[in-house]
Amino acid sequence: MKPQPAGEKPASERAESTLDRVLGRACDARVWAHQAAAVRIGTAGVWLLLLVHEFRRRERIWGPDAPWSWRLAEHSLDRSHAFSVLRWSGGDLWFEVFYVLSAAVATALLLGWRTRTASLLFLISVLSLDHRNENVLNAGDTIFRITAVYLVFTRCAQVWSLDARRRGRAPDAGDRTGVVLWSGCGLVLAWATLLALLTGGWALLLWGCWAGQAVWRGVRGRPGVRRTLELIGHLLHNGAVAMMMIQLCLLYASAGWYKIQGAPWQDGTAVYWSAGLDWLEPYPALSHALSSHALTVLALTYGTVLVQVAFPFSLLDRRVKNVLLALLFAEHIGIGLLLGLPYFSLSMIAADLVFLPTGFLMAAGERVVGLRRRLTGDRRPAPDARGAEAGLAARSEEGDGVTPAWRASC
Repeated sequence: MKPQPAGEKPASERAESTLDRVLGRACDARVWAHQAAAVRIGTAGVWLLLLVHEFRRRERIWGPDAPWSWRLAEHSLDRSHAFSVLRWSGGDLWFEVFYVLSAAVATALLLGWRTRTASLLFLISVLSLDHRNENVLNAGDTIFRITAVYLVFTRCAQVWSLDARRRGRAPDAGDRTGVVLWSGCGLVLAWATLLALLTGGWALLLWGCWAGQAVWRGVRGRPGVRRTLELIGHLLHNGAVAMMMIQLCLLYASAGWYKIQGAPWQDGTAVYWSAGLDWLEPYPALSHALSSHALTVLALTYGTVLVQVAFPFSLLDRRVKNVLLALLFAEHIGIGLLLGLPYFSLSMIAADLVFLPTGFLMAAGERVVGLRRRLTGDRRPAPDARGAEAGLAARSEEGDGVTPAWRASC
């Protein structure tokens, strides 16, 4: 047998150390906390903007008397087995109440208030309105659905939220408001289930989420079980953010490779033809000025394909990724302005925030806090941003200080 070199750890110890690092990273509450919060704020803000902007046209888009009638909507829902609580009643009152509640839920998620419940209600809001009429958001609905689904599994209120502020002020205080909200959701679920409005897989999913909240509240006095659930929550959070990144990479890669197969993208004229569509011309003068410069059209056409195809590979290098991410932001802004697709562009930008560096997000957060304090004349000592980081670190390093947190919970 070959002797072990002096000072070198055995292979089994090296493998165990690697496993500890990987699982420790996967169960770390600090990983992607700011990215998830940025996506939460961006997505909820864009959805709220959509609801407010379309308030005057809400009945013509999603209401009972919309051109896309209930009969057409129900036929589409039956064929796709999609979910929409607007299907529970075809009356005007139900629609108006649901629309107002959707705006309230988007506001709650934007502010990070009772985010576990708000994120699930936000998903229901997005799915219900989108499945009522899938013909109005010009592909922005797809991005809203993707981010809304993943936000349910993330801990997107660890920073920049009212929940984080409440935990920082009184971490061990009771949560009467949360109990009332949880009880109210249970009553609504019971009512919908008894009337056979909620059946099948969605009933199991929503009741499972409701029961999970009950289990979480029931283990408050059992630190060992609570620590295990905390680590499971960290694992779900990091997994959901990673899946969101993978989903976006697949989206950009598929979009880029499909473009390569099209003749207008191969000969460099795709942007010219897109800018010339009458029904996608909110600013005709700007579109005509762009399409009149052949070299600019050629550069934008090839540049779009290059950036979309290269972006997934750029994640291997942080600097290249940041440059391409800035180009993607510029691309989406251009699409929103030149093609009149603001909600698609804003939803993509909100989702792409998940790729921003943590340092940049923390610096941006500190600047926003400083600006708010100057505008409001707040002279109190500024909160230390490191306090939130310390709180996240404490949640990630629970245990005896020697054993990794994920092992201590076993």
